[in-house]
Amino acid sequence: MANRRFEMYEYRQVLARMRSGDSDREIARGGLMGRRKAAEVRRLAKEQGWLDPSTPLPDGQVLIEHVSRKRPKTAISQVEPHREKVTKWWHEGIQGTTIYRALRSKHGFEGSYSAVRRFLRSLGRRGRSATVILEFAPGESAQVDFGRGPEIPGADGETVRTWVFVMTLAWSRHQYAEVVLDQSVMTWLGCHRRALEFFGGVPEKVRIDNAKCAIVKACTRDPQVQRAYAELAEGYGFKIDPCPPRDPQKKGRVEAGVKYIKRSFTPLRTFRSLADANRQLTEWVLEEAGNRIHGTTHERPLTRFCEIEQALLEPLPDVAPEPASWAKVKLQRDCHVSFEKCRYSAPFHRIGETLLLRATPSAVRLFAEHDEQVAAHPRLKKPGQRSTVEDHLPPEAVAFKRQDASWCRSRSAEIGVSCHELILELLDRDRLLENLRAAQSVLRLAKPYGEARLDVACRRAINFGEPRYRTVKTILEKGLDQMPEAQHTWSGLSPTYTGQGRFSRNLPALLSI
Repeated sequence: MANRRFEMYEYRQVLARMRSGDSDREIARGGLMGRRKAAEVRRLAKEQGWLDPSTPLPDGQVLIEHVSRKRPKTAISQVEPHREKVTKWWHEGIQGTTIYRALRSKHGFEGSYSAVRRFLRSLGRRGRSATVILEFAPGESAQVDFGRGPEIPGADGETVRTWVFVMTLAWSRHQYAEVVLDQSVMTWLGCHRRALEFFGGVPEKVRIDNAKCAIVKACTRDPQVQRAYAELAEGYGFKIDPCPPRDPQKKGRVEAGVKYIKRSFTPLRTFRSLADANRQLTEWVLEEAGNRIHGTTHERPLTRFCEIEQALLEPLPDVAPEPASWAKVKLQRDCHVSFEKCRYSAPFHRIGETLLLRATPSAVRLFAEHDEQVAAHPRLKKPGQRSTVEDHLPPEAVAFKRQDASWCRSRSAEIGVSCHELILELLDRDRLLENLRAAQSVLRLAKPYGEARLDVACRRAINFGEPRYRTVKTILEKGLDQMPEAQHTWSGLSPTYTGQGRFSRNLPALLSI
């Protein structure tokens, strides 16, 4: 109604200027209304006798009745048949382009996006809910957020995009800010630690949004907090207070702090490196931002913090909790898990299981169900490194790994001369095959048969011209090593050596030559 009254006031102005002799062109030049509309009003005024200076100007109600009656009817919008659903979508917060696509694809709408835009403009502004200013006591709450940071030169000369971590004390508005290169869990935890040390105390609550480095599952009533962040909060003694999803106004004080940094600190500055950016930012927080007159409190944030709020913060713990990140990893067939491009071993009997990995700056620990620790390693720094505990590997793999060619040579020398000669024959004289497994198998025969018998069996195999694992094992199994050499016959070996094989019928005759 206020708009209609203002419109009628404009009509009365136009009528007054028409009475004074102004033309439609002059009225249009004054910005009251266009020439075409002024001509329509002039025709209406002549019909009603309103241009006579001796008569009073009509009041607002009379103008409303006549103008609304004479106003030409506009064309019906093409969106009108869909008014109910479009109005519902608009007040639910759906944007115009999405509404236009839905009408085109699902409701047979053939009009243009401009028609949709004009219709939405006629609906007015979306419904807005009332808000209440949140009040906080000194030391009660801090608010945390990330914002876009300045671009700084990188190691290769190219510019690097950064972020700004901001923690603002809700009562005093004093803040801690730090330029970082990412929004990872370890960066999030490290920034919290440095911020609390900067303030020299811990607030009761820390209000955050639903960043993935802090919240695993965003929910209004039952949010799921990152395990690493929960450990840090427990170590420092503050409560995590996440905002509801899509409702950043609940932490408006840090939001305003981030905007203030973007508009006041970042522009017109040059940064040589990340360390230089943080040095300048700390100086700016303590000198300019902390000593400005805040627009809401009308006091200096640093003064309010030093005089009142700092003493009401909870003291820092004697030993700062070590920041740690958690991750789910799967144990692969090689008995290792992968974390940040490094590999760590775990017991082989858990291959295929999903384990929990806890990483601190100095150590990596692996846990199975019910938080049972199954492995511990020092934290690796360079991508591609591997930390392996031999006890985590299968016994046969460990044995093969330990019993290399050098071990086989030294062990065979301990058993006997013949054994040593056979092992050298296997390892060094065969240039086509890698006979390490055969050499290991020969040496393992010392356990069931004894070193003395193994050495004799090796001598017999060498005499037969067959220095092979299979030959040595057959001699030991059949006890041929215990028979005198003169009484040895070929019948103890195989049909091949006794002349009974298909291609060995003339073997005795050949041997007698």
